[in-house]
Amino acid sequence: MIILGIDPGTATTGYGIIKKTKQKLKCLGYGCIKTDPCWTPGERLKKINNELNKLIRQYKPTVLAVENVYFFKNLKTAMPVSQAKGVVLLTAAKKKIPIYEFTPLQIKTAVTGYGKADKKQIKEMIKILLELKNVPSPDDAADALGAAICYSQFFNIRG
Repeated sequence: MIILGIDPGTATTGYGIIKKTKQKLKCLGYGCIKTDPCWTPGERLKKINNELNKLIRQYKPTVLAVENVYFFKNLKTAMPVSQAKGVVLLTAAKKKIPIYEFTPLQIKTAVTGYGKADKKQIKEMIKILLELKNVPSPDDAADALGAAICYSQFFNIRG
């Protein structure tokens, strides 16, 4: 099973792709889709859609796990993040990829066993779980890998 994790954002959308087998999790890739702040909102959302379609074609994920943020510290970021998430959901739905949403608390708990873990703890556990040489970076990509791991743990999927 191949799981595509997404941490939505208009400026930066993190992605992480993992493969779940009976024995372990394997990282297939991770990174960020970045958009230019000078672009119009429509251009930024189009770039997210186009890049996400490329990832789907390349990795052929079985499922998409996305971070669902209910609380925003900054109201100015709430709308753009919601728009980016909408593009992600639409892109996956058009490809008939099942979508699962997880809160940051669920992701932290699945990755570390502790819902109030900090970024450093989460990234270190992702490194261990995926047997990476280094902690994943940037944070958006690490968060996306966390969402993918959360799906694999939450449903305890076997291969």
